[in-house]
Amino acid sequence: MHSPTASSRISFVLLLLLLTFTAAASYAEVPDTLVRDEIPDKYKWDFSDIYPGWDAWEADLAKLEALMDEFPKLKGTLSEGPQQLLKAATMGDELGMLANTVYRYPGLMMAVDARNTEVAAKLQSVQILFQRFGTAMAWYNPEVLEIPYDTVAGWIDATPALEIHRFGLEDLFRQQTHVLSEDKEELLSYFSPVNNTAGNVYTELSTSDIEFPEVTLPSGETVTMSPGTYYGILEKNRSQADRKAAFEAFYGVFEQNANTYAAIYNGILQSDWASAQARNYDSCVGAALDGNNIPVSVYENLVDVARENPGPVHRFNALRKKVLGLDEYHNYDSSIPLVDFDKSYPFDDIKDWIVASVEPLGKSYTKKMDEAFSSGWVDVYENEGKRSGAFSAGVYGVHPFMLLNYNETMDSFFTTSHEMGHTLHTMLSNETQPYTTSGYTIFVAEVASTLNEALLLDYMLDKTDDPLEKAALLTHAIDDIIGTFYTQVMFADYELQAHRLVEEGQPITKDVLKDLYGGLLTTQLGPAVTGDDLYTYAWTRISHFYNVPFYVYQYATCYASSAQIYKELTTGDKKSRQATLDRYMTLLKSGGNDHPMEQLRKAGVDLGTPAPFQAVVDHLDELVTQLEVELDKL
Repeated sequence: MHSPTASSRISFVLLLLLLTFTAAASYAEVPDTLVRDEIPDKYKWDFSDIYPGWDAWEADLAKLEALMDEFPKLKGTLSEGPQQLLKAATMGDELGMLANTVYRYPGLMMAVDARNTEVAAKLQSVQILFQRFGTAMAWYNPEVLEIPYDTVAGWIDATPALEIHRFGLEDLFRQQTHVLSEDKEELLSYFSPVNNTAGNVYTELSTSDIEFPEVTLPSGETVTMSPGTYYGILEKNRSQADRKAAFEAFYGVFEQNANTYAAIYNGILQSDWASAQARNYDSCVGAALDGNNIPVSVYENLVDVARENPGPVHRFNALRKKVLGLDEYHNYDSSIPLVDFDKSYPFDDIKDWIVASVEPLGKSYTKKMDEAFSSGWVDVYENEGKRSGAFSAGVYGVHPFMLLNYNETMDSFFTTSHEMGHTLHTMLSNETQPYTTSGYTIFVAEVASTLNEALLLDYMLDKTDDPLEKAALLTHAIDDIIGTFYTQVMFADYELQAHRLVEEGQPITKDVLKDLYGGLLTTQLGPAVTGDDLYTYAWTRISHFYNVPFYVYQYATCYASSAQIYKELTTGDKKSRQATLDRYMTLLKSGGNDHPMEQLRKAGVDLGTPAPFQAVVDHLDELVTQLEVELDKL
């Protein structure tokens, strides 16, 4: 939820930090050095852009704590008039900006060196402060809502300085029936750590306490089947027997603990349903979507379209089975490359290509991307202690900080383009919006990133005449659509059905969950794929189910939105393309100044209909056809 309250804004900041610091791990080969000091400064973040040193950070931390103590003193004053409301809203903005900056400084340092215990202690001090602040802020929303809406609307109309808070205040009144009295809000705040317990147990079981077995593969190699080793075998090992052995060893660990995972997930489901009922919602999905004013019908349309149109995925799996020459094709065969293509993409080269690929977005956009690639903004290479994956994290008033673990692969190349989309979105939003409406929702966050990838695919297909490279590029794009759209929608379908079982008072057991997940998986993969019972336990290792329920569907809605915008940007006459570009730039500059569905409508995308989702299905079908053509050339 994006509201004017400092407490909810702090919560939003913490959630955004959690999400941006949680990304898929990269298991490719390491670069030449893992020693951070040996990497040139131009490939590393410049933390002095945030603070010149720890003294300045300590001063802001003290200021933040003082403001946190000061804010509750405004309790009981909001009804006195617009100036008192403005004072509280302004102080809330100051708290939010300061909290974001104070958190990012040690947080980003930890991202590139998690072994630094001194920095870890400083980060924990901020986290502890946030935990204390949440309870202290429970009074704000109920007190605002005690003022009649017409009175607040009149204050906004008569007080220009309050205008930037209009959307947040109006959105708060929209959700009025779900905001409880002060004493009940305070009571619920005490249960926040309890509600997080099941997710924390999942994390400990799946990371700290999990033990992966040592396995001797049929080829004779003995390995410890950790996630990195497992994915490496699936992506690179041409022996199906080795891939099967890796799969059985890796998933066997999760099968052994399936009863425990089912109990943990039941705890998540029960907590979600209890919270939804406490806030007067009739369903868990309704409670999850209401913060961004997303109709449940959007979620249902999405899962219906994907579930009823798996044909392109079935075609692709049948094509893979044929090209790989396998008598039986299993899901553990889905990551091995169709063609042997091992081209390196040096970072200093791909920077220029990525900038060139976004020329359809205009000169101003490409100029900003040049700036974003400048020294100090991007942390490029892997080093000892650096977290895996990639993300782009904004610091309002400074600039975004983009983390990569670049390894010169095609996947890393497209990841850079993807994260640069987030970076430019944040730049444009922060430059245009005041802090209170600068933060865009997850519902629109992936539009810019996936659109950039689509433009890069076009650029690279035009750039090369090599059918081998074209086949590799098309395979990458198809895998991306299946992973970003179809698989995420399957996850969303699973979450929806599991939550509805709890709402109906049905039991949640290992067998119930594996049957639910297995049925969805079979529908998506199609007849070319031979089923494996162990894959029906995949729900045990999808961390989003346990940490951020009803989150993954937004990957698919964003992909559908960007696909439609991409099509309109690249087809039609010059006038219509320019109109699409203008609408798109308005979206990127709008931050969180409106509900995301309305923002997308202004950009020309109506997710209230199945059409954008069907367009993704059709586009995937076209790409599979293109891939067949390129493979025939080989």
